[in-house]
Amino acid sequence: MGAEAILEIHEIDAYYGKSHALQSVSLRVDAGEVVTLLGRNGAGKTTTLKSIMGVVPPARGRIVFRGTDIAGLPPYAIASKGLCLVPEQRGIFSLLTVEENLTVAARRNSPWQLQDVYRIFPRLKERRRNGGGQLSGGEQQMLAIARALMNHPTLLMLDEPVEGLAPVIVDEIVTQLGQIRATGMPILLVEQNLEVCHQLASRHYIIEQGRIVHEADNQSFVGDLAIKDRYLGVNVAS
Repeated sequence: MGAEAILEIHEIDAYYGKSHALQSVSLRVDAGEVVTLLGRNGAGKTTTLKSIMGVVPPARGRIVFRGTDIAGLPPYAIASKGLCLVPEQRGIFSLLTVEENLTVAARRNSPWQLQDVYRIFPRLKERRRNGGGQLSGGEQQMLAIARALMNHPTLLMLDEPVEGLAPVIVDEIVTQLGQIRATGMPILLVEQNLEVCHQLASRHYIIEQGRIVHEADNQSFVGDLAIKDRYLGVNVAS
């Protein structure tokens, strides 16, 4: 590939106790691209994100972020380098207002300020004085993504951002992620909704039982019903 690699993972292994959760996992995210990591429940998707962030440190292998090996660094040190994970649980502060949730994460040197996230997430501007706990699930997800942007990420990692949300909200979040992508922000996306992945990503990896078993560009992947059926359990007749 000609593009500059922002993130390169080289054959990492990770364990939960004696359970070998990741086995020689390798992937890369280039500048400006959206890459998905797909797989069935329990395949190792979230563990891969946690290993990148240092929450589940890899037992072997390298994680190179912007040219520096970050494997083994504590999570706060990795985050300070510009890697930002929006977890599945979202982690917003329910007792703080929307605007307080955003400003508590703000960095003065971030290109993303309040007016920028309010432009992409107009619902948050409307709800800015509401408590985080008063938001719908979709609005909480928007807040989690917007708060991550305020923290000046160089790479954004999203874990199941549209899981359980109504289709109209999914469409809204896909549009918003498209706007974020258009700024050149690289994104590593874990997601089960294949239509969302087709719309946003340029490349896809599939992980099964802790191993990367398939990689494809979006054009090839969209029509590859056999691969989707084999690894993702997609009913090709539907």
